[in-house]
Amino acid sequence: QLQLVESGGGLVQPGGSLRLSCTASGRALDYYTMGWFRQAPGKGREGVSCINLDGSSIMYAESVRGRFTISRDNARNTMYLQMNNLKPEDAAVYFCATDAYTHCSVRAGMAPADYEYWGQGTQVSVSS
Repeated sequence: QLQLVESGGGLVQPGGSLRLSCTASGRALDYYTMGWFRQAPGKGREGVSCINLDGSSIMYAESVRGRFTISRDNARNTMYLQMNNLKPEDAAVYFCATDAYTHCSVRAGMAPADYEYWGQGTQVSVSS
């Protein structure tokens, strides 16, 4: 059974940075698309960024483009999200997700229903 565990969340001041990690166990992720989603209180889960199996296709939500960077290390079965210049509106629970059949592209979008496996989430708080 594939399991995902996020880490790296925390409290940061506006303008600060955090690096989230998502480590998988139980299965190699070499052939899986991976993505980051977030959910703020009272809001739906939204796609933040995704990356295909070899990193050749990456997508960002408009709200984070230029500030967040997604990457993956298949040898370590781990995906990362470097978040810079954080804003209060970035505060949310961040989830990593993966799926063997979905694609990472602007055309495909990032629908939560397209991802089969999910982590438990890590809280990101942005406040002065």
